[in-house]
Amino acid sequence: MLEQDSPKLHRRRIAALLCFFLMVLSAFVGVLYDTQITNGGQYLEQSVHTITKTRTVEASRGIITDRNGQVLVGNRQTYDLTFDTAALDKEDDLNTAVLRLVQLLRSQGLEWEDNLPVSRAWPYTYLLEDIGSTQRSRFVTFLREKLKLVSPTLTTADLSGESLTSAGLSANVLMAEMRTAYAIPDAWTTQDIRDVLGVLYELTIRQLINTTDYIMLRDLDTGLLALIKDGSYLGASIVSSAAREYKTDYAAHILGTVGGIENYTQELKEQGYAYNDIIGRSGAEAAFESYLKGTDGKQVYSTNSDGKITEQYYTKEPQPGSTVELTIDLDFQQAVEEALAATVSRMSEEDGNEKRGAGVAVVEVGTGAVLSLASYPTFHLATYNQDFNELMANPANPMLNRATQGAYPPGSTFKPLTAVAALESGVITPAQKIKTLGRYTYYAPTYQPACWIYNSYRGTHGSINVVDAINVSCNYFFYEVGRLTGISTLNRYARAFGLGEHTGIEIGDRAGVLAGPDYCREAGKPWSDGQTIAAAIGQSYNLFTPLQLANYIATLVSGGEHYEAHLLKEVSTYDRSQVLYTQPDKPVNSVEMAPSTLNAVKTGMYKLTTSGSLASYFQDCVVDAGAKTGTAQLGGDSENNGVFVCFAPYDDPEIAVAIVIEQGGSGSALASTAVEILNAWFTADQTDGAIIGENQLIP
Repeated sequence: MLEQDSPKLHRRRIAALLCFFLMVLSAFVGVLYDTQITNGGQYLEQSVHTITKTRTVEASRGIITDRNGQVLVGNRQTYDLTFDTAALDKEDDLNTAVLRLVQLLRSQGLEWEDNLPVSRAWPYTYLLEDIGSTQRSRFVTFLREKLKLVSPTLTTADLSGESLTSAGLSANVLMAEMRTAYAIPDAWTTQDIRDVLGVLYELTIRQLINTTDYIMLRDLDTGLLALIKDGSYLGASIVSSAAREYKTDYAAHILGTVGGIENYTQELKEQGYAYNDIIGRSGAEAAFESYLKGTDGKQVYSTNSDGKITEQYYTKEPQPGSTVELTIDLDFQQAVEEALAATVSRMSEEDGNEKRGAGVAVVEVGTGAVLSLASYPTFHLATYNQDFNELMANPANPMLNRATQGAYPPGSTFKPLTAVAALESGVITPAQKIKTLGRYTYYAPTYQPACWIYNSYRGTHGSINVVDAINVSCNYFFYEVGRLTGISTLNRYARAFGLGEHTGIEIGDRAGVLAGPDYCREAGKPWSDGQTIAAAIGQSYNLFTPLQLANYIATLVSGGEHYEAHLLKEVSTYDRSQVLYTQPDKPVNSVEMAPSTLNAVKTGMYKLTTSGSLASYFQDCVVDAGAKTGTAQLGGDSENNGVFVCFAPYDDPEIAVAIVIEQGGSGSALASTAVEILNAWFTADQTDGAIIGENQLIP
């Protein structure tokens, strides 16, 4: 049995516990004294100036690759400059902080985001005609809600420099009102006043419409980053971002450009776009915007009184855009562009015409997949923004995609279609011969066109069938069969082959013109029966793009399967781990053609390259091919356009090519270029293996 503790031992234990509690209490009192008395002011200041905010984290834009997975457009890490008024103390002067920053940017020769529609120099003038509907709406909101200088009923439709000036609010008066509203010192220079007011306007707009942060400048270089950080510029905030990185100097017209949103609509807002977002403006960047756009994230962060971030975490992770795989082959695209540029340069050196342009389209037979689109002259996407003014002023119009937007008379490249229409409608048979007389007199005396051989040698092609007529490109033969076939039937077949219609390509194209009574009635132009025979040889009002011509030939040699031209091959996740969409290969229509019709037309085009006028050019071609030349007459003193179409291999066609060179003379002058293009495709090591790009930015 244990002995009970003595009273003396019990008292000692109680005393020990009391001492322990007194020590703990003393420690707490000491901490409280230090916090409240000794360093109370410092801790109070930190607590007051610690700011917790939520910011949008921009998601990386998706990657664009060629058909083999080779990266064409990716992303690189960049930094943007924003101005954050919440980072300023109450006693800090906002105007002075803005002034210091704009003076730095100005000294570096930089242009920052400034959408105040007033000129940058005195005397001030309105620039309302230079801004889009979204900026006009914001300006009205600013005038109405911030300055309260206009009627609440003022709309963007009523907004103009003239109307504001007439109402007593000239640009000079507006700037004076803004100086008063923002308490701008009188001693400042007019340039400082204008620059600071532009920034304050941007900050106010964002407050009024509760939109995203004000990004003053994108893609800062390291030198400017260092200057901003070392100079402790109040309000300046550096945020990480991403910018497009171009892995190739080719395919500029296909890939297209990105830029800020010009017209920020409610629809864009509902789609998840912020006011400051970058969006596709042209080419594949615009066509596949829904795939390429990522989903922005949200991040909560806290800063102390020095503006340093003390804590941050995601409430929503950013999701990068998808990888878009195009149908083009980069190596082949490069070969096509270089061949086209060399041809045009050679022609320009020979005749001194530096303004001519050219377009090439190469389409895969049986799918409509575009393997190459080339337009000359071209431009570089990497320096597009810096070169923009020069590009716009260039009379050769390098930003025009002539392969999809340039519409040209097809000349004799239209004759195979006329042959199909005549053969299928029973006007002629493959073996039937027509006696050609040189000059066509059916519409005499008002209209008596002649064959090229009659004009050149006063000769004829004698009695020939459709195969030989295609080979020698006899105008007389096609005048006759065109008249017998009729414009209605010719145009029905032309539309079935996709001529005079949009091709369906995602980056957009011109529909062109299909000559005939319908077009003339709409255009207010005359039409006569005699023009049918001109249309039958690709003249009259016929205008088609190189892509239309290539797709028409692809449709023809496939046996009549007409596919929409397309650039999209596949869409996958950003890291390419999962396929999200694959382009289906389904024809939009089929042109019924008897085997004898197809054989006759293909044979005529084949004879042109083997025993006809193009045989010397095609002897160096690595595959058998069929072709047709065209000379598009422009009239007057202008040199004729050169037009050329071909397909290969002859027995089992894989690709169709169309080339147009403005003022390039006869189509035969383009034959050597066509052979270069065919050889580039059929000698290349075509693979479908993916090439994984390096250093891709994944947020």
